[in-house]
Amino acid sequence: MIKFIAQIFVNAVAIFLADYLVPGFIFEGDILTLLIAGLLLGLMNVILRPILRFISTPFIILSLGLFFIVINIGLLWLLEYLVDELTIVGIWAYVWGVVIISFVNMVFGTGRKKKKD
Repeated sequence: MIKFIAQIFVNAVAIFLADYLVPGFIFEGDILTLLIAGLLLGLMNVILRPILRFISTPFIILSLGLFFIVINIGLLWLLEYLVDELTIVGIWAYVWGVVIISFVNMVFGTGRKKKKD
């Protein structure tokens, strides 16, 4: 449970950084809305992403993994649809938003497995 709460904060920071760094990626909400967006993104990553990966396995194999970007863009589009304060204009804003959110989750994410002593 603590891991998921940490993931919500990491997602919120990632959305904030994407808003700050990417032109066309606009978040106009307050911190509570940012945390709600982080929660929604976390839920989509836990529930929808595995299903989409399973369904699109042939495309992922044929594209040598580049189809993951399409899946992440689709999830970001769904987040934009669900959160009124988030507006993303243009395909490059989606692409760079996905890159920044993925990078922040990779660096600060809680998805790393613990080392066994």
